[in-house]
Amino acid sequence: MTASWPSRGDARIGVLVPFTNVNMESDLNLMRSNGVSFHFTRMGGYDAGEVPNAEQMAGLGSSELDEPLTLLAGARPDLIMYGCTSATLTHGTQFDRDLAVKIKSISGAQSVTAAGALVFALKSLAVRNIAFASPYTPDINKAAMAFLGDSGFNIHSTAEMSEELGNYGQAELTPEDVFKLGMRAVDPGAEALVLSCTEMRSVETIQRLESVLNLPVITSNQAMLYQAMSLLELPAENIVFGRLFQHGVLS
Repeated sequence: MTASWPSRGDARIGVLVPFTNVNMESDLNLMRSNGVSFHFTRMGGYDAGEVPNAEQMAGLGSSELDEPLTLLAGARPDLIMYGCTSATLTHGTQFDRDLAVKIKSISGAQSVTAAGALVFALKSLAVRNIAFASPYTPDINKAAMAFLGDSGFNIHSTAEMSEELGNYGQAELTPEDVFKLGMRAVDPGAEALVLSCTEMRSVETIQRLESVLNLPVITSNQAMLYQAMSLLELPAENIVFGRLFQHGVLS
């Protein structure tokens, strides 16, 4: 008897996740549209017991991906997401673009990085002056400002945590904590709010923040899904997490 694959639906999306991340699977499945499935493989390159500062996250960004990509390729994904924003923010824009090319070259699937997806989403919205908030350490926030500046955006206002958070501390921020952080980031003149970090529970605050601020809110996981749906030419209007998805699919 010949084995056969089950129906693929519209698309399979593979996701590379930092091994301590406990939020990304929940976020993506919360936003998932019918016909799309997610398949996750975890990756290392950093110390779970250390504060995820620029050195730690740069180590993650530089870690070998051959094994996790080989494992993920077993699910035959149409597209692969690289699910850590700070891992490439700390290396800069060229590294981020090169990593997306490398993932595609190894896997044969299209690829999206979290940091690159933020840029894609902001350009889709045609905004330039942005408010920025994250749970990162100050050195990563500095790298993020440089990354977004090099990508053509003006950092209009910012907010960060008053204390350094460990790998699990980022996920322990409640949606209410994230809402307050986002509110602190926005000054008059900002055209959009960016909540950066795949581990922070930002997706659950998007609609509330947009309602109060009357601005589009962009998060790492939401932006990755938006770019993925665009590359796969799948309709995104039925996804209700933010104004970004009202743009539908870009050609």
